[in-house]
Amino acid sequence: MDIIKRNGQKEELIFSKLKKVIDFACDGFEGCDPLELETALLPYFRNNITTKEVQRTLIQVAVEKTSIEEPNWQYVAAKLLVYDLYKESQINRKYGYFGYGDFYSLITYLTDKGFYGKYILEHYTRDEITELGNYMKPERDYLFNYIGLKTLADRYLIKGFSGEVLELPQELFMGVAMHLAMKEQDKLAWARKFYDVLSRLQMTVATPTLANARKPFHQLSSCFIDTVPDNLWGIYNVDSSFAQVSKFGGGMGIYIGKVRSRGSNIRGYKGVAGGVVPWIKNYNNTAIAVDQLGVRSGAVAIYLDVWHKDIFDFLNLKTNNGDDRMKAHDIFPGICIPDLFMRKVQTRESWYLFDPHEVRSMMGWALEDFWGEEWERRYEELVENPNISKDEVSAIDIMKKILASSFETGTPFIFYRDTVNRANPNKHKGIIYCSNLCTEICQNMSPTEYISTTHEDGIITTQVKSGDYVVCNLSSLNLGRTRSKEEIAEVVACQMRMMDNVIDLNHYPIPQAEITNKKYRAVGLGTSGYHQWLALNQVNWESEEHLDRADELYEWINYCAIKASMEIAREKGTYNAYEGSEWQTGEYFDRRDYNSPEWLELKKQVAEHGVRNAWMFAIAPTASTSLIAGSTAGIDPIFNKFFIEEKKNAVIPQTAPNLSEETFWYYKEAHHIDQHWSIKAAGRRQRHIDQAQSFNLYITPEYTAKEFLELYMAAWENGLKTVYYCRNKSLEVEDCVSCSS
Repeated sequence: MDIIKRNGQKEELIFSKLKKVIDFACDGFEGCDPLELETALLPYFRNNITTKEVQRTLIQVAVEKTSIEEPNWQYVAAKLLVYDLYKESQINRKYGYFGYGDFYSLITYLTDKGFYGKYILEHYTRDEITELGNYMKPERDYLFNYIGLKTLADRYLIKGFSGEVLELPQELFMGVAMHLAMKEQDKLAWARKFYDVLSRLQMTVATPTLANARKPFHQLSSCFIDTVPDNLWGIYNVDSSFAQVSKFGGGMGIYIGKVRSRGSNIRGYKGVAGGVVPWIKNYNNTAIAVDQLGVRSGAVAIYLDVWHKDIFDFLNLKTNNGDDRMKAHDIFPGICIPDLFMRKVQTRESWYLFDPHEVRSMMGWALEDFWGEEWERRYEELVENPNISKDEVSAIDIMKKILASSFETGTPFIFYRDTVNRANPNKHKGIIYCSNLCTEICQNMSPTEYISTTHEDGIITTQVKSGDYVVCNLSSLNLGRTRSKEEIAEVVACQMRMMDNVIDLNHYPIPQAEITNKKYRAVGLGTSGYHQWLALNQVNWESEEHLDRADELYEWINYCAIKASMEIAREKGTYNAYEGSEWQTGEYFDRRDYNSPEWLELKKQVAEHGVRNAWMFAIAPTASTSLIAGSTAGIDPIFNKFFIEEKKNAVIPQTAPNLSEETFWYYKEAHHIDQHWSIKAAGRRQRHIDQAQSFNLYITPEYTAKEFLELYMAAWENGLKTVYYCRNKSLEVEDCVSCSS
């Protein structure tokens, strides 16, 4: 039988060569007999088959043998895919190496082709690049399972314009590490450290960082949040900013609660305002028109206060009933809820809806600019003021609408605004109106303001005053591979430095993002592999032990993050808005009852040196990057121990990470878990997280309305700041790829 090689040459099939590859791929994996793979492969052979087709068929045969009983076949398939990538890159790269070769030659080649940014060669000498190339560990390619390596290869490795492989996994990790270390004093030492934690899969950086670091257009941040002022210039300025963010691969959160309601007046003309829905439809159209680097449609979450007069229209945006002219099916709605509303729901009392424009015009202040007791005082003042128009509704009726939309569409996201602002360590500089696309970011916000427009000699100059335009710089600790306290401390220290460097090395789509990012230097340390960590430690999800272990784990991660930020501040200085923060006053530590000797010593060090980052801890969903790391996503429980994923006509069986006789019974599926245990665990974690968590609820169609309501009440009572999707077992909801970290 003849085969056709990748270079086009024909030769006789020598099965012993193929047998060597199969033996190599199966080596070290229990239960994976090479003979089984050889036997399963034989029926696919035919005369003049290409070696490329043989390899791809071999990979698919190994993938399809993956099962609960034999999970290791997915690692055999991954090793075979590595070999395929090596073969492809040898042909496509013009410097003649199989697998990893001369790193400097590769970087100069990719720079000349426009795939690498010139700044890498500007910051590193030939000798330095050669040294880092020699430091790479090709054997770490074998840490991937199949879906992880395929995801990395399909989405993140640099490819030519025809899809040809030009970069291999360890080169990607080193390229990212070099970018993030290039302005460090000892850049080689930090590049090696960054590379190690990335290539060992102990942590992941955000999707835009993994995809764009080392490239000419290096937008490295996941998500952005903007505030819409109540004027035409501001509304369209937010739309323009969203388009620029989406163009460079970022997701968006937009707070629209300042915009006047439907029927409000415009320049004294009563009843003419269209409300928030027409503007939301505008943002919806931008999300469709300006996609994220051609990978997917733009993604935007839009938040509105539960006291806004347009709340009922807003809650119907994604539902299938009603007037389609009042729909925006491609946005993700979020509701901002104060404590008072939740208490009114409990007691089944009335709730009042107001027009924010009328409140500002008549009272001289904006209700949305306050929180907590001061907000409640002003709300009651409006309720009692006969000159302020208001709609009286039952609080439970609004909650029923929220539950109905959530049950049908998985949204709205929930933002408990008083809980968020109480815990804000930077309340001296502003207020937090809403969260982002994945509900884990909580940072100070304010709208950008128009100042003036001038022109001279045909040059038009517009002056604007930047608001606090939130930027999410994310990274996630892989708890499935980083389990000891010492390992966590080491990896978190690297992560905090990497994320802090992102702020200075970023390509910002709009200037407000850079101004705010450098003012606060906020980062979002997260975790993936949470359920995997519980299973490996043989902790049942529905247990008091789970709650106690979660408390201990996240307190330690937080301690490590703050210590790392303090040490960077000692070296490089604090963030600009540090003076007057709860970090400086020590109130941050007091509020969380951090009073052990270890914490008191850290509090003392922070008082002396400050911290580098205004916010530090935020748990993102990690949908795609947890696949790469071979871990469970974010803080979520698994969907299934074993499931089939279909991608481009290929069937990919997958198992829960580290599935074995020891872990099997600790992997309880999400929709079978009592959600109150998940809420309690999230409450325990939340004390240690200065921002929020992408926390999902998992329900089945059998849930009663009363049981469903109790979940949202429990989330509020347990101190959660946000609730992300409600994942009804009968629904499919879309994960945000931008915010994966």
